[in-house]
Amino acid sequence: MNHLIEAARFARENAHAPYSNFKVGAALEDLNRRIHTGCNVENATYGLTICAERVAVFKAISGGLRPLQFRRIAVVADTEELTPPCGACRQILWEFCGDIEIVLANLKGKSESLQLKTLFPRAFDGRFL
Repeated sequence: MNHLIEAARFARENAHAPYSNFKVGAALEDLNRRIHTGCNVENATYGLTICAERVAVFKAISGGLRPLQFRRIAVVADTEELTPPCGACRQILWEFCGDIEIVLANLKGKSESLQLKTLFPRAFDGRFL
């Protein structure tokens, strides 16, 4: 798991966060143990900002992976309290990754692992359409 956290820490360094200065990195591991990274990219309107978790998922999908081909994702931020994915990211993670392991970590070496279902109970997905 440490390699996944390190990949997310490295991805965090590429974050474009000139407005909030809140840099986040994510590393998504697929079933073949390949790692797909992402960082947050801000826009002046904030509404067009994209989070690190979604960047990682979209990069993996655009690189040829199909939904539900992922094992876990690590999310790293420079915060005292570990930072979970936002609501939009939880929805994307649920739809493209299912109930994967979420590893939260900070730059001080603190980490925690939990399942997405714990963060996102009774998720909405294609079953309801």
